Amino acid sequence: MKTSTQQRPSSRKSSDTGTRYVYLFNQVEEAEKKVGGDWDKVRGLLGGKGANLADMTRLGVPVCPGFTVTTEACNLYLSGNGFPDEVWQQQLAAIADVEEATGKKFADSANPLLVSCRSGAKFSMPGMMDTVLNIGLNDEVAQAWVKRGGEERFVYDSYRRLVQMFGSVVLDLPDESFESVITERREGAGVRSDAELSAQDWIVVTEQFKDIIKTQTGTDFPMDPYQQLKLATEAVFRSWRGKRAIDYRKATGIPDDLGTAVTIQTMVFGNMGNDCATGVAMSRNASTGEPELEGDFLLNAQGEDVVAGIRQTEPLSELKRQMPEAYAEFEAITKQLENHYRNMQDMEFTIEKGKLWLLQTRDGKRTAQAEVRIAVDMVEEGLISKEEAVRRVQPSQV
Repeated sequence: MKTSTQQRPSSRKSSDTGTRYVYLFNQVEEAEKKVGGDWDKVRGLLGGKGANLADMTRLGVPVCPGFTVTTEACNLYLSGNGFPDEVWQQQLAAIADVEEATGKKFADSANPLLVSCRSGAKFSMPGMMDTVLNIGLNDEVAQAWVKRGGEERFVYDSYRRLVQMFGSVVLDLPDESFESVITERREGAGVRSDAELSAQDWIVVTEQFKDIIKTQTGTDFPMDPYQQLKLATEAVFRSWRGKRAIDYRKATGIPDDLGTAVTIQTMVFGNMGNDCATGVAMSRNASTGEPELEGDFLLNAQGEDVVAGIRQTEPLSELKRQMPEAYAEFEAITKQLENHYRNMQDMEFTIEKGKLWLLQTRDGKRTAQAEVRIAVDMVEEGLISKEEAVRRVQPSQV
């Protein structure tokens, strides 16, 4: 029985320079070796997101398998020679490793591996870069998933998200073109929230989204998962030179020549049902510095919904009530990460069928008041020295 929607591109020999451009999350020691053990240089190579995902993997934190395409690959691409073949061949090899780790197959309708493609520069640039989720879905995969018992609404909600993100991020189409379709669908169904739309609604919306791409670009949405992945990777590379990213770098003093890494990671789904969720959290109160978890989450949603503001989020205290086991695990992990990084953490997470996964951690931004409180508390907790606390707090913050 034929289950593959596309054949894997051949790993042909190319003008390989011998440079390593791709690192699996469990290969962080190799990345450290490449740059001489300097963690700041690891962040420069893998980006902040990729470096910390690899570091969390090493710590035993629940992180889905994946890999990072380095900033060196980005700069090679931006030098104007197209998508370097040696980079693509290394991505194909890494996908095979992720398949082995997950027991799933990319571009396979019987047991599909779906991945996300996210940007991740050395320095955090919130909202300035691009993300494409659910890469690997197409008509054949979606139909087969439903036939195998996949919940139809979830499958087509995920599929329409891929088409929408691909259109806006990869093809640079205005997001309003897609959002207006959803708004019209909600109004026609007489509902206020996307969560109330039915499976049939999302099936229709997915087709409308594909029509938008065809009408506005003259080309079809690609059914080949490998083409989806390659084009999404290129789009993240290009986003480094996007106006938003350039303006942000100018405003914050981030050098233009760093490039961005690209993180490819196995998808986990917060939109698979009411035992699923996605959210963002700070390990301490970012306003006051009080040592308590704070953040927001959504049941039955994907991560972009939390930051997009299309649904009313709930506070983490509600997650503690609704999913006490997942919350307790998350609380323990935040302590582990604070102890490791010796700083307040800003985290993203997804819960799929009750199972917690960390998608990102980074040092959290905080007010001057919080900076002072956190520094004092961390001295008392034995995480940092008094000397380091003094260095962290500027005179103007006291």
